Amino acid sequence: MVFAFLLVAAVSCGTTAALTYRAARSAILEQTQNTAVSAFREQVDALALDLPLDETILREMLLNIARQGKPRPWRVYAEYGALRVSSTDRPASSVLTPELKARAHAREGVPHTSFQRVVKGGTPYLTMAVPAVFRTHHEQGTAQPSGLVVYAVMELREDEANIEALVTAARDGALPALAIALIPALLAARGVLRPVRELRRAAQSMGRGRLDTRIHAKGSDELSELARTFNESAAELERSVAELRRAEARARRFASDVSHELRTPLAGMLAVTEVLDEDAGALDSDTARAVRLISAETVKLAVLVEDLMEISRFDARAAELHTDEVDVADCVRKTLISRRWTDPEQVHAALGEGIRARLDPRRFDVVVANLVGNALRHGRPLVTVRAYEDEDGALVVQVSDRGPGIPPEVLPHVFERFYKADPARTRSTGSGLGLAITLENVRLHGGTVRAANHPAGGAVFTVRIPL
Repeated sequence: MVFAFLLVAAVSCGTTAALTYRAARSAILEQTQNTAVSAFREQVDALALDLPLDETILREMLLNIARQGKPRPWRVYAEYGALRVSSTDRPASSVLTPELKARAHAREGVPHTSFQRVVKGGTPYLTMAVPAVFRTHHEQGTAQPSGLVVYAVMELREDEANIEALVTAARDGALPALAIALIPALLAARGVLRPVRELRRAAQSMGRGRLDTRIHAKGSDELSELARTFNESAAELERSVAELRRAEARARRFASDVSHELRTPLAGMLAVTEVLDEDAGALDSDTARAVRLISAETVKLAVLVEDLMEISRFDARAAELHTDEVDVADCVRKTLISRRWTDPEQVHAALGEGIRARLDPRRFDVVVANLVGNALRHGRPLVTVRAYEDEDGALVVQVSDRGPGIPPEVLPHVFERFYKADPARTRSTGSGLGLAITLENVRLHGGTVRAANHPAGGAVFTVRIPL
């Protein structure tokens, strides 16, 4: 804003100086020009000519005109047919242009004064041309052309110096004016930019989550109105966010309470279904099928309840890491063995040996199990599990399959809770929370997990955890 203020001041000073310069230059040059042309014409008109002209007499006339030059001395030249005479030691001047000479001879029989400003060798000149006339004895008052043209050359260096002095004075006056203009510019900028800075700091504070941020608004200008509008919007946002947080807390508490309350009856149901599974072989086929269905659905419900309990702990920020230094390859192998994923045609483990990391073994087991189980459910064998240390010194666990891969429109949502790529599919063999729990467990370790498609086909999930 200060720059803009100074720019306006500079443009104003420059424009004023330019207009002043033009007006002063025109006034100075026109005054000098009018004085010189008028005096020169009077001198030439006062010549008493006797034709034919004598060179010596003509030179004396020119010297006399040159001595009376004003406002500054003239150098006077004359042309009469082939005769060339001057008040100097040179009969002709290179300053006199053909254009001026042509204008001097343009009107036969009528005295016509011509003048021209010329710059020669860096020096400005005023050149003048006046045709001399004489009056006949039998026609008093009638001017007749004599064929003589008188020229005068006068330097304008002093006038240019006066103009340059005006320019210097205008420039020297503009610099203090700009310096003085800096003071109101700073005051104006302070008055305008200070509320803007306060508004920016308040917006940054709200962006960091401090919704109680407010701006001190005073006055009745537009910036004050903006500050009051910001305060009103911030207050409304704070109320809305507080209500959303309360609703979210109620929803989390409800999910946690329901999951907790379901665990006790589910434990009894699981015990009963185990007994029924053992005796299913002695039952008729329809009853046995119903018993096995109840047993399978009870197991799914138990898994869903456990996953809900786990995700509730993440939401409540109650999840904790219990780390230990472990051998990564051993941990992955234990996960595969405990889930009975040991068929080499189904799962292949390519594990780097000797990689040790501080991990929570239980949570790391959940991460690997969820990724491999997801690959087996939604992809096709062979599922490959790799574990290695990358060039940045981080642990990388990669699980890939040879299935159709993940549709591009689904990729951004694979870690969302209960997300279904096919809305028509209402039932799933999983809880719908496996990948969400995987993401939270990896974040708890300070790592990242990414889903992508392999160029050769199949989905690839990559976990990266700093060692």
